[in-house]
Amino acid sequence: MWNWSGSDLKLRLTLRVAIVSTLCFAVISGYFLIEADRSVRGRIAAVADVAAKTLELQQSKIQWLNNARSEFPDLDSVAASVMTPGLCLAFRSNSGEISQRFCGGSQTDTAAPPLAFAALYRRLFDPCREVVRQVVSRGNAIGEAVAWIDPAVPTAEAWHDAGRLMAVFMIALPLLCALVYAALARALRPTRQIRDGLERIAAGDLAARLPPFDLAELSAIGDVFNQLAERLAAALSDRNALTQKLILVQDEERRHLARELHDEFGQSLAAIRALAASARQTAAADCPPLLAECDGIARTATDMMETLRGALFRLRPPDVDELGLAASLEGLVAGWNGRSRGQPRFEITISGSFERLVASVSANLYRIVQEALTNAAKHAGATRVMLRLEMREAPPGGGDSAIVLAIDDDGQPGDPQGDPQLRSGLGLLGMRERVAALGGRLSFETGQPSGSSLRVIVPVAASREAAPVERAA
Repeated sequence: MWNWSGSDLKLRLTLRVAIVSTLCFAVISGYFLIEADRSVRGRIAAVADVAAKTLELQQSKIQWLNNARSEFPDLDSVAASVMTPGLCLAFRSNSGEISQRFCGGSQTDTAAPPLAFAALYRRLFDPCREVVRQVVSRGNAIGEAVAWIDPAVPTAEAWHDAGRLMAVFMIALPLLCALVYAALARALRPTRQIRDGLERIAAGDLAARLPPFDLAELSAIGDVFNQLAERLAAALSDRNALTQKLILVQDEERRHLARELHDEFGQSLAAIRALAASARQTAAADCPPLLAECDGIARTATDMMETLRGALFRLRPPDVDELGLAASLEGLVAGWNGRSRGQPRFEITISGSFERLVASVSANLYRIVQEALTNAAKHAGATRVMLRLEMREAPPGGGDSAIVLAIDDDGQPGDPQGDPQLRSGLGLLGMRERVAALGGRLSFETGQPSGSSLRVIVPVAASREAAPVERAA
């Protein structure tokens, strides 16, 4: 059975045309066979009519001349004028006796049809049937003029005609299919452009548009496609603008929270440490048993200060403008290694110079790395995280320099669509928006059974035009 799923539309339509053409050929062949049988029947009936009229005239002549010795029936004159190959003519008396009979010879130049065709033809048309006409004299039937044809003759003629039709069909059908296929290929050629446009839209190229087509149906599809592309581009632009504003608000809140923690909570912890030191001096002179409590208060305040420094470092990164991207990332990795005590282990490799990088690019790349390391350490349960930062120079043939950022870990790959941490502003969506603001590309792949890879490519020339999303305060 033919499998229609995934087959070429042109081939499917061509096959349907071939099937319809075959059915039409079968109907036409049947019509011609019926008409041929009807023509043969009409010819036999005409011969029988002529024979009956001739015999009636002969009988009337005998009676009028009162010549009993005249021969009757005499079918020689009729047979000489109407006899054809395979045709038989006879006179049958009322008693059923055949008084005279003439039969034409069979054709010798026609090939014998196959037995199956002969059997089918005789079953459908019954060419052996006789045509009988009564011979009447003075109002009384004196016999019958009988005409029939040898069934082999019309069967052979039908097979010969069917063979010619079949030959014509075998030549015409491939030509018809080839012409239909070529016409369909030409008519459906714009579908390639539609497919290419859809692929470009799927790849993120929202500037893809379709030209007008000759066919009205395809032009309507092109118009709808262009409208959808425009609306999708507008909706995506609005979403990107909103997301970037949210990122700005988020970063501003981070800076505000870091400032509040540093000014209020930090000063309070410093005051607690100072009071603990003062209380320890007093206790050393007046109440030695309180020395342990004073030392405990001081240690607790010191631990809280360390925790506060780590939180402030995550909320407000160091000034990337002053330290540079490379030094800031090295400090970030060192901080993670210090806090994690080797589990997981963070490694960093930097190649190329980033000293002249635009400040907005440095700040956004720092945030991307910060969020990626946080996800790998806290949500993926990675034991090893590899960070590689490379300044890829422009190729000799032309093009722009690009910053390539790669982060690989061996943690359990979470579902970016299902993990709320990855979908939040601190996760993959925030990274994508930051990369989009720089005119770059981001890809995230998960391995089996574990591990994940984050790749970011930012063209340096394009990033110079990007609006800054964050400047470290």
